[in-house]
Amino acid sequence: MKVSVDISMYPLNEDYCQPIIDFIAAMKQHDKVTVQENTMSTHIYGDYHDVMNMLNQEMLSVLERIPETVFVIKLLGIDRNKAKTDEC
Repeated sequence: MKVSVDISMYPLNEDYCQPIIDFIAAMKQHDKVTVQENTMSTHIYGDYHDVMNMLNQEMLSVLERIPETVFVIKLLGIDRNKAKTDEC
């Protein structure tokens, strides 16, 4: 099953920029998922198990280093990266 994830990371400390940059870079190292970043969130596309395994690994890594971090995740059961949308 293909999925799309929209994830935002909020380290609750003054030095929040570099941990976010590092988290996105770490996610991009996983070849089985597609990672697209924008200013407000990061979009991840791929097989459900590949995406969830990657998120499990990378979020755990962040939380072990910065426990005061909030993740906001939206999960959709289709690959929006490849989905066709109709214009109104």
